Amino acid sequence: MLTFPQIDPVLFSFGPVKVRWYGLMYVLGFISSYYLVLSQIKKKKLVDLEVHFENINFILILSLIVGGRLGYVLFYNFNYYLNNPSEILATWQGGMSFHGALICTVLAGVVFCWKKNLNFWASADVYCATVPIGLGLGRLGNFINAELFGRVTDVPWGMVFPGGGPYPRHPSQLYEAFLEGVCLFILLWKLKDKQLPTGYTVAFFLLFYGIFRSFVELFREPDIQIGFLFAHVTMGQLLSSIMIVSGLVIIVMRRRKPGTN
Repeated sequence: MLTFPQIDPVLFSFGPVKVRWYGLMYVLGFISSYYLVLSQIKKKKLVDLEVHFENINFILILSLIVGGRLGYVLFYNFNYYLNNPSEILATWQGGMSFHGALICTVLAGVVFCWKKNLNFWASADVYCATVPIGLGLGRLGNFINAELFGRVTDVPWGMVFPGGGPYPRHPSQLYEAFLEGVCLFILLWKLKDKQLPTGYTVAFFLLFYGIFRSFVELFREPDIQIGFLFAHVTMGQLLSSIMIVSGLVIIVMRRRKPGTN
């Protein structure tokens, strides 16, 4: 059994203002995505997207935060927030959903590209290739916060998490950081320059994230307020299965001669 590292979730404080590791991970993810997307735009000569780059970044970041919160409210704790609507805006208490953020950013991206007459698939491809960086950093933030830990286990690397009882558990946040962060980034970054139809980076992101997340959910403790939905299937697995199907559908729909739109 490994000892859980006692890292203060608060990086530093300045009066009443507290800077947390988890928030820093978001910032680092946004910064990394910003520069990597910009480099792809210049390399691929996506001139129209470059013109609107700052605006679309603002829209996507805002939609990610709003969608992440609303997704958590709707998918994971609807009854609580239905009875306590004033708590919906209390994001500092935790509660963000990746799937909610994904849905909202996709909708925002579709609308923005439609209004500005941009190629949605080409634009989405360059962004999707960088998303795993933020996902991996976010899971490290979850680990530091000792939240979203795994199920009880007897593996040698099991950890006793604060708030997780006296038994060692899978450090499932680190599993996700490795698969959804490191592995997915390497895969998509290698694919981004291949002569593939536009939209395929999006498709592979949806497909492999769904596979990785569904796998890790086998080791992750289900959300206490939901538990298993049916037959030991978690909410994360259900939503990720939709991503897998969506990725496969996009591959079929976008199948063209390499390099075409």
